[in-house]
Formats: sequence, C-alpha cells, structure tokens
Amino acid sequence: MKRVAITGMGVVSPIGSGVDRFWANLAAGRSGIGAITLFDASTFPVRIGGEVDDLDIDSVVEYFGVAADQRDRKIPLALAAAAEAVADSKLSDADLHAASLQFGVGLEALFMEDLTPYAQSDDIGFDLARAVANGRFDRDCQSPADRISDILGRRYGLSGGRWINCSACAAGAQVIGEAFDMIRGGDCEVALAGASDSMLNPLGLGGFSLLRVLSNENDAPQSACRPFSGDRKGTVLGEGAGFVVLESMDRARARGADIRAELLGYGSSMDAYRVSDPSPTGRGAVLSMTAALTDSGLEPEQIDCISAHGTGTPQNDIVETAAIREVLESRAEQIPVHAVKSMTGHMIAASGAVEAVAAVMTLTRRRVPATINLRQEDIECGLDYVPGAAREFGGATVMSNSFGFGGQNATLILGRAS
Repeated sequence: MKRVAITGMGVVSPIGSGVDRFWANLAAGRSGIGAITLFDASTFPVRIGGEVDDLDIDSVVEYFGVAADQRDRKIPLALAAAAEAVADSKLSDADLHAASLQFGVGLEALFMEDLTPYAQSDDIGFDLARAVANGRFDRDCQSPADRISDILGRRYGLSGGRWINCSACAAGAQVIGEAFDMIRGGDCEVALAGASDSMLNPLGLGGFSLLRVLSNENDAPQSACRPFSGDRKGTVLGEGAGFVVLESMDRARARGADIRAELLGYGSSMDAYRVSDPSPTGRGAVLSMTAALTDSGLEPEQIDCISAHGTGTPQNDIVETAAIREVLESRAEQIPVHAVKSMTGHMIAASGAVEAVAAVMTLTRRRVPATINLRQEDIECGLDYVPGAAREFGGATVMSNSFGFGGQNATLILGRAS
C-alpha cells in the first residue's frame, strides 16, 4: 500500500482563522469562548459559545463567486479553510482537476425565521412545500448538504469524485481517514478532505441545551469548558472548519512538496448503544483506537501523544480515559493527553478535522498544547492532561480521537514527516 502525506492545511476556528494564528493561540492557551453575538441568546439557558470573529466573509464569498448573503455560517467557514489548504499545498490546476473531495458536515439546520409564519398550520409540511414551489422564498430555507462540495468542486475543478459524510462529531476525522484509505489503496493520488460546522444558531443551541450536555456557566465563558477537570459541567458549542490536502508520498516527493506529516493509521467504529451517550464500557472508543493501531502497524508503546476528544462532559471524559488506558495500557500513564476543545469549544462535525491539523502542528512545532481550565483532580480521569501551559514535545506520533453522537467514532494516527 502507498504511504500518504499531508501537504496542505487550512483552519478557521474560534481561536483564530489561518493555521499560524490558530496554532499561536492554541499553544498560548487562549480561550475563544465568549458571549454569543450571532443572535439574541438572552432567553436561552446557555448563552455562550466559541464564535469565529476574525474572518472576512465578504472576501471569501467574492473569491468563490457565491452570494454574499449566505445565511448558513458553515459555508464561508468551509470555503476559507479549504482555500488556505489548497494554497498551502501549492498544487497546480492540473493536480486539482484529478483530486477527490471528502467533506464532513453536521445537521442541516432550518432557518427558523422562514418557518415561523407556518407554525400554526394544520399541515406545515404541505404549506411550506407549496410556498417553496410557488417561489415565495428568494433564498433556501435550508442549505443542501452538498452545497459546499459543489462550490469547492466548481472553483477548483475537482473531478476525482466527491463524498459527503454526516457522522456528527466524528465526521471531520472520518473524511480524512476515508481519503487516506483511497490514496493508500490507489483509488486516487490527491484528495482535499475536511469538515465545517456551526451550531451557533437558535435551533442548534436549543437542541443541545435540551440534551443537557452544555455548560451553563454564562458569567465565566472562558473557563466554562473544562475537559477532564473534576468540576466540569459540560461542553460548549463552537464553530469552525478544517481541511487538509493528502497525497501519495511518492507523488508529493516527486513534485517537491512541503510534507507536513504522514498519516499512519485510521480506525472507525460504532458503539451501537444510544444516540446521545457513549457506551459506558468505552467499547466503541476501544475498537476505534485499536483499529487505528492495527492499521498503522504500531505498538501501543510507539504512541507519543493523544489529542483527546475531550468534550468536558462528565461521562464522556471518564469513558475516553478508560478506553485510552485499556488500549495503551502502561503507555497511557507516560504520555501527554490534551484537549483542544478546552479552548475552541465543540465544533461538532468540524472538530476532528481541526484537531487533526493541531496534531500535525504538535509534530512540526514540537509542542503539546495545554488542556486549559483543569482546576480539580478527578480520580477517574488521572492521566497527564498537560495542565497549565504547553510543553516541549520530542515524540514522533500523535493519536487523534473523535467520538461522536450516535456512537460514531474515528481515530487517526499521524507521524512526523521523514
């Protein structure tokens, strides 16, 4: 099988748009969580989130030739991250023409302002469909799942096949893993893979509030997300996008590409348990990590760092810790385990892709980001979660976990370029 290189990366996140700014703030331990400003959240029980506030959306939509009045936040977020990854890779137009596209996306939220006039209808579905058919909406009341892939495909002439993944919080990691498998197996030579999401809208915030997984510490937003801390209360919603360009190693070397890192292994699994809770045994997480290890040909003692899913919810952090211990055995106690979400919040579908970029930066910049807001020890979460500040890192591998709603799990193993 072919070896697979990462030759381009792009990020949009609550702690910075652009890989360099994202990494600088991640390494510095800066939180991107604050009061929600994208809509009036004053009547919601949760009023905090991780917003992207440094992206010139008008420039993004102008570059891609799409309408400037796009209401779906994840569209410009995705386009900006993808454009950075493509530019970073220095691929030619001919290279891009043959590239495949793997894109991960979350739930397609309806725009509530469009539906409000029909709320009292006896048959809202019929009346809304009739309104759409009669042209009463000058904009979509829901963004199609394939809109972003269509825009990217047309802008870059991507003709190597397109796939869309909707596996919730695992989507970002899964699309990178699936693109990895395609290149390794010879189905394509180049792939653009990434994910985008924004649940910072009334429907998204309301839905997650009902699940009771969110921290409601509205008066202290920057410390509200505390993965692995004994006093953690829940996660915080964020938004963002991450993309990588993958190539076969031989091809990347032949064209003199700047190889950021190598993808070594990929594993995926399903808990087959509950929609909103992980299996308390951690079986899905164990299967995912074990599959990635087997796929990479590495032994547990060869894993040097873990980028944890680390949501900050009471149960998830315990389950992930137990799974890491089961898979890595004594190695689990010897290596750093850090949680990006302590600073960005949970970017849902985008999280795995953004965290994969963070894993690459950990390898290239030789530093492990901290898990901020670790205030109390939890005896059930007793690993080295890099409290306080980032630290020097001399390891050669990072395992990155993404464990999603519905029990959907994905694990990537990345290695230092050699």
